Amino acid sequence: MAIDWQILGFGDEGWGGVLLNAATVTVTVSLCAWLLGAILGSLLCWMQIAGGRWQQRLANGYITLFRGVPELLVIYLFYFGGRQVVSFVGESLGLQGPFDVNGFVAGAIAIGLISGAYQSSVFRGAFYAIPKGTLEAATVTGMGRLMLFRRMIVPQALKTALPGMGNQWQSVIKESALVSVTGLVETMNQISTASNSTQMPFFFYSVGAVIYLIITTCSDFVFRYVEKVAMRGQQRARL
Repeated sequence: MAIDWQILGFGDEGWGGVLLNAATVTVTVSLCAWLLGAILGSLLCWMQIAGGRWQQRLANGYITLFRGVPELLVIYLFYFGGRQVVSFVGESLGLQGPFDVNGFVAGAIAIGLISGAYQSSVFRGAFYAIPKGTLEAATVTGMGRLMLFRRMIVPQALKTALPGMGNQWQSVIKESALVSVTGLVETMNQISTASNSTQMPFFFYSVGAVIYLIITTCSDFVFRYVEKVAMRGQQRARL
């Protein structure tokens, strides 16, 4: 069966414009989730390395929970469970419904919490990769804990963590497809709508695969470039 490629055009009868908007939503929700995961991951890493016994147990429990529960289930819990919580609070305050939870917010938070559990391991491995002698030498020179953290630990750990952070970004992009269950009009949701409307499921799901492949490939190029720039000083030192 011949395919009319005008169906992907940007006019009134084409799906190109709405698919581009949906891809933008995918990148945006993924970026928010990834940044949230980076913040949580660094906090969990600090709790595991420098925290007390209860902080370490809390961090380990968090990581075990969000690594063990399926991503889709976490999104369901935040979206539908959040709706019930918002409804309960609204009714308790005497407000009139209907009450709802934004799919973008629920999806970004859910995926961000999951990403944080994995990024904590990335940061922890990057910290332990710092030569112990480097930290000891900095301490001997009289460098305080705050200055040691800011000038030695963070720059070196980030360089080592960049590949792992890039891998997590790729995972977050693919996990963002699950947010379609909240009704958020992102790539997967829009592809499903186009497939049902045109009765061309194979074609549009193939287009969806290409869209995700373009996003992940471009992202990989960016992370490789950033990693190359960050490691430039070490490469010169080795020469």
